[in-house]
Amino acid sequence: MLRIRTLGTVPYHEAYVLQHALAKHADDDYLLVLQHPHVFTMGVHADRSHVLVDAASVGATLEQTNRGGDVTYHGPGQVVLYPIVSVPHGISAGTAHVRRLEALIIATLSDLGLGGATSDERYPGVWIDARGPAPRKIAAIGVRTLRSAAGGRRTLHGLALNVSCDLSMFGHIVPCGIADRGVTSLQEEGIEVSFDDVVEALLRRATEVFGQPGDVVDRQGVVTGPTRSSTVGFVGSDGSAGDGVGQSTPMERPLIRRLRQAGVRPESGLQISERKPEWLRVPVRMGKEYLSLGKTVHDLGLATVCEEAGCPNIYECWSEGTATFMINGERCTRACGFCQVDSRHPLPLSADEPDRVARAVARMGLGHAVVTCVARDDLADGGAGAMAQTITAIRERATGTTVEVLISDCRGDARSLDSIFAARPDVLNHNIETVARLQRAVRPSAGYARSLGVLARAGAAGLVTKSGLMVGLGEREEEVIATMADLRAVGVSIITIGQYLRPSSDHLPVSRYWTPEEFDRLKEIGAELGVPHVEASPLTRSSYHARDAAAAASAHGQPVVLR
Repeated sequence: MLRIRTLGTVPYHEAYVLQHALAKHADDDYLLVLQHPHVFTMGVHADRSHVLVDAASVGATLEQTNRGGDVTYHGPGQVVLYPIVSVPHGISAGTAHVRRLEALIIATLSDLGLGGATSDERYPGVWIDARGPAPRKIAAIGVRTLRSAAGGRRTLHGLALNVSCDLSMFGHIVPCGIADRGVTSLQEEGIEVSFDDVVEALLRRATEVFGQPGDVVDRQGVVTGPTRSSTVGFVGSDGSAGDGVGQSTPMERPLIRRLRQAGVRPESGLQISERKPEWLRVPVRMGKEYLSLGKTVHDLGLATVCEEAGCPNIYECWSEGTATFMINGERCTRACGFCQVDSRHPLPLSADEPDRVARAVARMGLGHAVVTCVARDDLADGGAGAMAQTITAIRERATGTTVEVLISDCRGDARSLDSIFAARPDVLNHNIETVARLQRAVRPSAGYARSLGVLARAGAAGLVTKSGLMVGLGEREEEVIATMADLRAVGVSIITIGQYLRPSSDHLPVSRYWTPEEFDRLKEIGAELGVPHVEASPLTRSSYHARDAAAAASAHGQPVVLR
């Protein structure tokens, strides 16, 4: 299968780690289409003197990479295509891949009305007037191939086509180490075409180049740009595509406008007063175990996501002596459309909170402890330090306890994430929450590529990874399956899938209730995709049956050591 992902704007270092994870774990070929914020990237043999300014002084970052070539620039208005595809094993594989990318760009430019573009055997990339008096590069290419487990090779990096980018940024470097040639763009050459149209033209050609006869093409993408007053192609309450046009008004809340932009009709959703189906009704179980756990939690001044997020499984889990502790306070700096955790201005961290959690774990005699956190974008490390301290504190007080953590993305900051990874939790969970198309509507402060990158980093650090998503927000089954495939493609071992339940009328509406049979089907498909364990049911939440899920992953060869 050829999987195409249009990912919007992605920081270079996040795309870098995502590429490497896909090259290592994915069985399918991937085409990643995106833009980068301003960045100068240096190839393996780049000359540092070819970077003429301090990158930060011009609003850019400087990144070392393992591709070929010298230094180049990426930024807004430039289409970047990263093909993570299989190529034959051999010394010429990389060169042949470069030539294929050059031909792809030349054909795309011709389709867009710019003829005369050529390659030049002396310089990789695509050129205008390559042999004339004013040669100028319109697209850069830099690649690397890695040996695959199947005996062939997988590609990394790819091409960058200048559409309408700020060409002055190339003046801060010696582009590709070539001092006597210029740089141009479609806009500079007089071709007025939208960025989206360039993406479509490029992908039409790329599908021909990288697709194989009989391949299924799976294309998913995030929704970007300003919210519009109308959107076509809505998704009905049953998850099916529709052709209607829906209108938003200036008075509608942003989360509703974003939902419309993603192609979902909010007015088609279920009423919050509507009676839930039998499979979503939860019996109240307030026995002595439930009351004892509640007393322990409250005596130690702790918060649990069970209470703060209104989890429907609280009676079952607490009655069985399990709870998910929530650290870094009770106030989140993000206001996701599905979550009822308090989003007022956060309070300072409590220095003794890690030890209080560890004392609760020890007092309860937990064999498997789960710790989650609110997002703390107000802190330099995103709250990562406190998470690492909590893992360490549990290890010290409860040596026989397996530790699972559910973390925020820490804004994708590698140093913050590494501090958590260094504490070596037994399971590292980070939820992707929903399908690519609905990311901006559901959690506007996060990102699909970023979440995949967080999980990829954790996997590269040698941790067992886990992720979860909700259904019932307007997604289609094929989108859920594609998300599961993406999670497995970055090495995720445990996936949880549960029904979204609307906390209040201020939150995103429920589009529909998925049936138990549909959840069973998702479990079967997860197994077919090679996911070691999928926990899927109407009431499944991130930490539901967490110990059982870890045990199941361990039985499939994942290194979870249950204590």
